[in-house]
Amino acid sequence: MTMKRFATLLRPICAALLLTAALAPAATLAAQPAAAAHAADNPAAHPNFTVRVVGKGQPVLLIPGLTCPGAVWDETVARYQQQYQCHIVSLAGFGGEAAPASTDNLLLNVRDQLLTYIKTQKLQRPAIIGHSLGGFMALWLSATQPEAIGPLVIVDSLPFMSAIQNPNLTAEMAKPMAEGMRQQMSRGPMPAAQQRQMVASMITDTARQTVAARWGRLSHPATVGQAMYDMSTTDLRQDIARIQQPVLVLGAWAGYKQFGSTKESTRAIFEQQYTKLPQHRIEMSEAGRHFLMWDDQQWFFAQTDAFLQQYAPAKAKAKNPARTKNS
Repeated sequence: MTMKRFATLLRPICAALLLTAALAPAATLAAQPAAAAHAADNPAAHPNFTVRVVGKGQPVLLIPGLTCPGAVWDETVARYQQQYQCHIVSLAGFGGEAAPASTDNLLLNVRDQLLTYIKTQKLQRPAIIGHSLGGFMALWLSATQPEAIGPLVIVDSLPFMSAIQNPNLTAEMAKPMAEGMRQQMSRGPMPAAQQRQMVASMITDTARQTVAARWGRLSHPATVGQAMYDMSTTDLRQDIARIQQPVLVLGAWAGYKQFGSTKESTRAIFEQQYTKLPQHRIEMSEAGRHFLMWDDQQWFFAQTDAFLQQYAPAKAKAKNPARTKNS
């Protein structure tokens, strides 16, 4: 498969995978310390992720994408911590976090442990903001236990990534391609020039490109490969019909112009995949690439501020409420 064809197959939400093609063995790199758990939490109950809790108010879970730790949400947390209690998730094996003991049923375990975390922490229908794999996980959580989850902000993600090119593809049909991707991730790093090109297709700012690439190198290859396999072979397009809460879908397309994407063609992919979702709105960034919370930050905050104010309002006593206009 040519690199161009590979990238085309993965647009728009699988661009994060391209970071992983440059993975170096995580053991050879200095690991970053795991995020501190909330005082009332029991980290042993969720070995597939850690959680850092910041702020007070209505609860919001923030779930990062492939290879990214919770730090990808630092600016988002800084904006919302005065109004919301932010639960920042870092998945095991991503961005320097210790790898899980086993990758069996990896994303299923993440899903179930997150649902247990929400229950044991007594979080009342928390809002979820999820990027890429994190957006997929948010949809899966809500489709599994609709009554437990609040409004969702889905950042450049889809219910079934493998069907980007072929809407008729099934999860079973996707397994050979997914297995090929899983194996590719274990073959070692790609040339640095190709890595730079891939990261640049997802992020505009060069400093942020460096940060994201480093997280990719710090990630555990087998864990990332299994996460990608699990997401590639899980089709939520029918399951999302069970989701009861409003959903804001934020899409990117500009980074994929070189592969023939247009705003209209990419929006059509989103609309087709989200057809069964009862309450949703799709908004497309004009210029932002895959990491929309970095790449089109003012637009991202304007969209998310208004949505959260409408559907997950901060408690009246919260300080410094965001002053934005409803869209």
